[in-house]
Amino acid sequence: MLISEIYCSRQGEGILTGTPSVFLRTSGCNLRCGFCDTPFASWNPQGDPMQIGYFSNAISANLNIMIKASEKASKILIRDFGEIEKLQVSKKGPTDFVTNSDLKAEKIIIEELKKAKPNYSIISEENGIEKNKDKDNTWIIDPIDGTVNFLHGVPHFAISLALKSNDEIISGLIFDPIKNEMFYAEKNNGAFFNNQRIRVSKKNKLNDCLFGTGGKIKNEHDIPYRKSGCAALDMAYVACGRFDGYWQRELNYWDIAAGIIILKESGGFVDFFEDDIKFPLKKNILASNSNIHEKFKALINKKDIE
Repeated sequence: MLISEIYCSRQGEGILTGTPSVFLRTSGCNLRCGFCDTPFASWNPQGDPMQIGYFSNAISANLNIMIKASEKASKILIRDFGEIEKLQVSKKGPTDFVTNSDLKAEKIIIEELKKAKPNYSIISEENGIEKNKDKDNTWIIDPIDGTVNFLHGVPHFAISLALKSNDEIISGLIFDPIKNEMFYAEKNNGAFFNNQRIRVSKKNKLNDCLFGTGGKIKNEHDIPYRKSGCAALDMAYVACGRFDGYWQRELNYWDIAAGIIILKESGGFVDFFEDDIKFPLKKNILASNSNIHEKFKALINKKDIE
């Protein structure tokens, strides 16, 4: 169905008059009344196509906060991506750059998260670690994963947000603002892509699979792989079956935190190889479906892959 508006207000009539409520205005009314004050829902139907599952999939208050923050920050990224040549860029590393967009997006995200949960701690790419009163709950923020893609006008980057509670990721969101693709998951509640449930692929032969990576293969193994330049989306693609596996060394925690919970909730397996599963923030990760995981892990451990 087509939804033209979702907004909060108060009931204006009936026995529930004055009750705070959420209103969904559907679009496509066929009556065409002359006195209609919402032509965008009748005479000229406008809105976004949504399935009923969008409203029936209960999500937590924390995930709602993450969705709101990512959508608000995405407006900055979309605008700046359209004017990429005007960005002022300062070099941060050999292949890693910080842009005005990166900083502005992170500022918006932090403001939105703090507005709702002022005491939660924060780990973010640009600002580092901020310990607040609530040290058990921590937001993990990457405002642009795929910064190099962004700077070169390649439309493949994402906002990545996660919530860690007592050393366990319990919520994660990856939002690709250019393609308008949102992946999210919460512990024990499944993984979703644009409000539809997702699962990892069921392939069981390595040669039939497609892998994502930021690393390289020293020796040929006839394994198809792609380098997209965005770890968060690579992991999301494994979760929804576009990729069958993913590996990379020396990733930052904020690059993969959201992807970890999304992958696990989609039925995927995640391992940290040659690494401690907890902090510090650098991680060597591999992820795949259950059918190929052990074979994939054995191949990685041969150290023919970097």
